[in-house]
Amino acid sequence: MRAVAPLLAPLLLAALALPAQAQEQAQPGAVITSSGIEDVAVTVYRAPGRGSGAINPRWPRGFAFITETRRVTLPAGLSTLRFEGVAEGLLPETAVVSGLPNGVIEKNRDARLLSPAGLVDAYLKRRVTLQRTNRETGAVREQEAVIQAGPNGGVLLETDQGYEALGCSGLPERMIYPRAPADLSAKPTLSVLVESDAPRSVTVQLLYLAEGFDWAAHYVADRASDGETLALQGWITLANGGVTSFDQAQLNVIAGRLNKQYSPPLPRSTPGALHLQCWPMDITSTHPLWELPAVEGGAPEAMADMARENIVVTGSRFIAPAPPAPPPPPPPPAAEDLGDLKFYRIPFRVDVAAQGQKQIALLAREGVAVEPLYVGTLSAHNGDAPLAATIRLRMQNREEDGLGLPLPGGSAAVFETVGGQRLLLGEAEIGDKAKGERVDYDIGASPAVRYRLRERPGGGTKYRHWQVEITNARPVDADVEMLVSMRIHRAPRNWERRGNAWVWGLRVPAHGKIEAELRERIDGR
Repeated sequence: MRAVAPLLAPLLLAALALPAQAQEQAQPGAVITSSGIEDVAVTVYRAPGRGSGAINPRWPRGFAFITETRRVTLPAGLSTLRFEGVAEGLLPETAVVSGLPNGVIEKNRDARLLSPAGLVDAYLKRRVTLQRTNRETGAVREQEAVIQAGPNGGVLLETDQGYEALGCSGLPERMIYPRAPADLSAKPTLSVLVESDAPRSVTVQLLYLAEGFDWAAHYVADRASDGETLALQGWITLANGGVTSFDQAQLNVIAGRLNKQYSPPLPRSTPGALHLQCWPMDITSTHPLWELPAVEGGAPEAMADMARENIVVTGSRFIAPAPPAPPPPPPPPAAEDLGDLKFYRIPFRVDVAAQGQKQIALLAREGVAVEPLYVGTLSAHNGDAPLAATIRLRMQNREEDGLGLPLPGGSAAVFETVGGQRLLLGEAEIGDKAKGERVDYDIGASPAVRYRLRERPGGGTKYRHWQVEITNARPVDADVEMLVSMRIHRAPRNWERRGNAWVWGLRVPAHGKIEAELRERIDGR
């Protein structure tokens, strides 16, 4: 046994060393960080379920398709390539990296950000150094502490003296961490495991979907004094709810409704701000009232005299040249077809700022024909009380009427100038409108045009008789459109069928009224 032991020792050491060597060869040796973006394109899709409502200010419910172009230098062998500065709402399963020599082996989304609150969260239940400074002597004292709770609602520390809250000792204090955790990034990061057979510099493209974006269309309409035309301006309101900015991006927006599968909510990065909370230790009567020290320099009158003595005015007549005229604004983007959707390519580069909103011109049209209407609905559920008609401005989305282009859904504000003052008439919500469709702005209720529906006796079991009264208190005639949602017996031929209802158009004279009778079928045939 004594002779065999020296022979077994080297073999045993070699056997123990094999797993470590194999493990060392299987892991990537270098970490490459790509923090600069050479070019970026951001294509924003509206929130699928938002309709024409407002954008969620906390976390927009839409999404974006982002294309980033970067230049990276890879070593030979396995390495970890970190793309810093991606969108916070990046969906890692959608990320595609092109341009790498041997493709991608693995992808990881690093969601935790380096921040005061992120450091506390990373060092929870771990040891840190607590440093305090005496206000009177300036002496600095350090002691070890363990973070027991935080960062939300304050930070609770455990020291040799017991438990205490950070920032509540009355002394200037801070926590010192041994090192920055490896899993904390200063920016949202996507890490990929790659392999290269030789060192090389390559241009790669990173493509991915990201949540936390949205856009909406807003229109501003100025009604002419004759009430027959509008000056219409359209704006794209873009929102980025993440912490990443995209400077000088090629911006595109997509209008229309598309089907997008549900994605589980992504973990948001730990908030950067650290809010410390302390309990009250005194009452207001414990300390005397603070007094402001007197301002040095004497009475205000004396200080003003001293100022006047020290002021010397010199000057000469100088007429500044007029500034050059600003360049004309770029034309609004034209709509392109993307299947059944509409694709708007912004014709200039845009800074998509983090946690901000931006407005970009969409359209500008003058002399758009508009038809003022007063509309109402005649239904058996109206009741006997008079109802106010809705004020509606109707446009036809045709070139001969001043439009003739796709209009994304959104909100519209209508103004009119009265006595030299521009005043708001009302606001309306509209859906997506294709070329050739009717566009209606319902901007309010009219107290001057009213309608009333009353049932008359004697209808029997097959019919129900109704008395309709429409009044107009305005000094001009009113064009009225009533939607009759009843089964009318022998509807007039000039009525229009719209969906499951009839449309009755009529003109009510100024300071006048119109009365009519309707017969509704109730026998089910």
